[in-house]
Amino acid sequence: MALQDKQEFTGLNEADLKSILTYFYEWEQKKGDAVYLRQPEGSVWKTYSWREVGQMARRLVRVLQGMGLESGDKVAIVSKNCYHWIVADLALMMGGFVSVPFYPNLTAKELNQVLVASEAKLMFVGKLDDWPSMRSGVMEGVELIRFPHYPGNSLVEEGQDWDQLLANVTPIEGNPLPELHDLWTVIFTSGTTGVPKGVMLNYYHAAALIHNEKVNGNLIDFSTEDHRFFSFLPLNHIAERIIIECASMATGGTVSFSESINTFAQNLQSTQPTLFLAVPRIWSKFQLAILERLPEKRLNLLLSIPVLGAFLKKKIIQGLGLSKARVLLTGAAPTPDSLKAFFNKLGLAVQEVYAMTENTGGCTLMPRTDIRPGTVGKPMANVEIRIDPQTQEVIMRAPWVMAGYYNDPERTAQVIQDGWLHTGDQGEITPDGYLKLIGRVSDTFKSAKGKFIVPAPIEWGFAKNSYIEQLCVVGFSIPQPLALAVLSEIGQKTPLEMVQASLIQTLEEVNAGLAHYERVKAVVITREPWAVENGVLTPTLKIRREALNRKYAEQYEHWFEKGERVIWE
Repeated sequence: MALQDKQEFTGLNEADLKSILTYFYEWEQKKGDAVYLRQPEGSVWKTYSWREVGQMARRLVRVLQGMGLESGDKVAIVSKNCYHWIVADLALMMGGFVSVPFYPNLTAKELNQVLVASEAKLMFVGKLDDWPSMRSGVMEGVELIRFPHYPGNSLVEEGQDWDQLLANVTPIEGNPLPELHDLWTVIFTSGTTGVPKGVMLNYYHAAALIHNEKVNGNLIDFSTEDHRFFSFLPLNHIAERIIIECASMATGGTVSFSESINTFAQNLQSTQPTLFLAVPRIWSKFQLAILERLPEKRLNLLLSIPVLGAFLKKKIIQGLGLSKARVLLTGAAPTPDSLKAFFNKLGLAVQEVYAMTENTGGCTLMPRTDIRPGTVGKPMANVEIRIDPQTQEVIMRAPWVMAGYYNDPERTAQVIQDGWLHTGDQGEITPDGYLKLIGRVSDTFKSAKGKFIVPAPIEWGFAKNSYIEQLCVVGFSIPQPLALAVLSEIGQKTPLEMVQASLIQTLEEVNAGLAHYERVKAVVITREPWAVENGVLTPTLKIRREALNRKYAEQYEHWFEKGERVIWE
């Protein structure tokens, strides 16, 4: 089946599909005075109704048209999440422009790279931590519009002022709509290797995915208007864009933003979302925060006492701000089973979502009532998955697979073959239809013994140790692999002897289940934390394995020969 044969998918007749903008107009008409966006400023929430947001977007369209932009022109957004981000995105849809959102923590070089590749004529510059270090990445000829200043963030003085531009224009009239197969957005992947690729998504892709959820899904209850979303993961990431922005427009739900890292817990508490999406690192931080107050042995003891255990669970869930959450999701990277099990014993069923930008964030989902350890769930309705028998690569197809990579037909042809998307992940399908991931095709390396090592399953084995924050298995030049690691906050505060003993115990447990050539020789605790700033993490906090290899490869042999099970750099 080719990509264009979309009508064959169950329950997805194109005539039934509605663009995200259509949903927005419907809610604007139905409950124009109801709150849509909530922006925190200290202890105060500024609120904006559906009608107010719609009118701001329409005035912005007038501004962009007055600047000479035409339908189909690319417009970039670089900002942390805020209500201006959503308004700008709506205006781009209304005006027929193509949004190109960027991560707000890019370096100047990275910003220049994607800005040039996008061919954007204008860029919205908003809520950023360090605009001075980024602005040299903007080349001549790109117009800038700056969001109003958010206290505690960089002061942006370049470009034209949002408030001034909108103050003196009348909004466009009516409810303009794009065609379903018009280009909606170009999203550049963060990529752990190579140059970021611009994924082209049409309005059709988001519309098909949302309609699929309405007809077949088990994530969102469309029978109620009581939907509260909390937006803090980057809005340019496909998961946040679909599960928060698009879902809010489809359901008529409110979106509340996080003001800063320091106010995250307070903002989450105030929001009490009905759906909460986080990446594994956030769930890990929640776990560590709980264990700092209640060590695991004591926690388990208290939970085993019937009345007290129920009270404690309720107290912890309320403390996290998740007491009203009907859906709890984790994605962007596989979440260790031990982490999901930890929250499950607290009464929080965290569902894994496995997808990528290239399939609009829709591939597999863990059923809420049948969570299977070691897997990332079952294919969503209208998703087909198969495993390449030679490479074990996961290959999928669905109506919402991307249109291709922007200006890159060669790489498009490499990943989409006969309508099937080659994900780059390796996996297995269980007899009952669940997908188990076993690594990345590009991450597999050959040891000095000539044996192929798939690092991901080994790394997941270390996830249960709360003293470890980050870990990466390496060793292409030595007989057996090493595990490079960064200690968690708890690990940094714990006496060295206790940490060392715990790491040795975990090392022995992990190695017990591995073939001899896969066994980790030693855990190496690195001095420097891994961060976006030093190039080790992607903007979505995935580890760049090749960056660690460049940084530490010369020491691999020395560490291997030391013969110690835990090595402190």
